[in-house]
Amino acid sequence: MLDRLLGRAGLKDRIGELEEELRHCERQLEAEQERRADATSAKQAAEERTNRLEDRIADLEGTVERLREEGHEGDRAGSGASAVEALVGERRGAVLDRLASFETGPEGTFTAYVPDDDLSETVRSAFGDRASAVAGAAPCLAITDDAGLVSACLSVPDSPEPFETWADGVRFERSWFEPTGSYTVALVRSDLFAMGEYDGRERVAFHGFDRELTRNHSKGGFSQARFERLRDEQIEDHLDRCRAAIDERDTDRLYLVGERTVLDDIDAEANAVAAVDATGDPEPALDDAVHEFWTVRLRTP
Repeated sequence: MLDRLLGRAGLKDRIGELEEELRHCERQLEAEQERRADATSAKQAAEERTNRLEDRIADLEGTVERLREEGHEGDRAGSGASAVEALVGERRGAVLDRLASFETGPEGTFTAYVPDDDLSETVRSAFGDRASAVAGAAPCLAITDDAGLVSACLSVPDSPEPFETWADGVRFERSWFEPTGSYTVALVRSDLFAMGEYDGRERVAFHGFDRELTRNHSKGGFSQARFERLRDEQIEDHLDRCRAAIDERDTDRLYLVGERTVLDDIDAEANAVAAVDATGDPEPALDDAVHEFWTVRLRTP
């Protein structure tokens, strides 16, 4: 009675309506936040998978081409398509020995480091109708001779500056293709770090650690924006530890390998940078990364 006399009854009814409307809006907001959290988690998972797949493209291309061949991997007879062979260990050394022993007359052998598929006129002229295969193999060391008897493209782990030359033999350095002297390999991923110091093929020191990252947003917990900020901070803290460890290495020569999305964030002067697909515990992951990095792919157009 008093509320009606003072005009407060209508206000209370209106307050009740607004409170109900507020609860409805809160339910809608919660549903939208859950939807966004699910979408963001799915996007993050997709991005991680995409990174892993991109890292393996080169290996998969080589595998597909090898599967097209008939018979033993070393049998190069058959169709005119480019043959591909992965060279490691003794096989890699034997191929390099053969290249070093190849001789022609003066300016009978053409060698070029081709950094991309935009071939110069000199390279196109040297390879003729096989130039397109060279473009497909780039970046690579491309080799041929004036008689057209030799034609080969090799991936180069520790690539030189681009060059083109006609000489009496193949021009290359073994250190471009196989481990020599003292050097460091650092494997960097957003959740893992492993670093080895080497003398030739022998590892003489190792340091590694991993980091468990927050990967999924928990519904009903902190906001999605806070979740993403926390994960970014975790990754940055991890990369800070990686940078500090790399700075403590005892060798000048550095090969930086790992996850494509974080390699650019490592501020280190590296002799070579390469994306590799190496996961798991730090020490075996480093072994896999070193093997993948020093694997040379030989294509014979």
